[in-house]
Amino acid sequence: MENDKILIVDDEPDFVDALAKRLKNHGMDVDTANGGEEALKKADAHDFTAIVLDLKMPGMDGLETLERLKEINADLQIILLTGHGSIREGVDAMKHGALDFLEKPADFDQLLKKIEAAKAQRMLLVKKNVEDKMTDIMKKKGW
Repeated sequence: MENDKILIVDDEPDFVDALAKRLKNHGMDVDTANGGEEALKKADAHDFTAIVLDLKMPGMDGLETLERLKEINADLQIILLTGHGSIREGVDAMKHGALDFLEKPADFDQLLKKIEAAKAQRMLLVKKNVEDKMTDIMKKKGW
């Protein structure tokens, strides 16, 4: 998982610090945001392998943040976390483009697996985008 850049978005500083430390210990480059607005700014400026996003935050909640992140980059891989989850909220998150949904406290090994899935999905999307660009170039050149 080396060189994976992960953004953790949560309004609970102790949780963010603990999760960031654990992910860094697994060789990941971790950035954090304390809420939706900060996450939008960071996602606009950086390319992330995955975003771990809290669903329940004051101000801009996780679903709104998810929707706005997807406007910035539809290919972002977002894993939603909540301490107040429900199946309906999980389904709503998936409909809005979340890769997955986990309840707090999320099992760390399960979260690592979700991040690996996000990395694999991201790689597929990058490959498809490159292939589409190459096809377009070849059509324009008449090859």
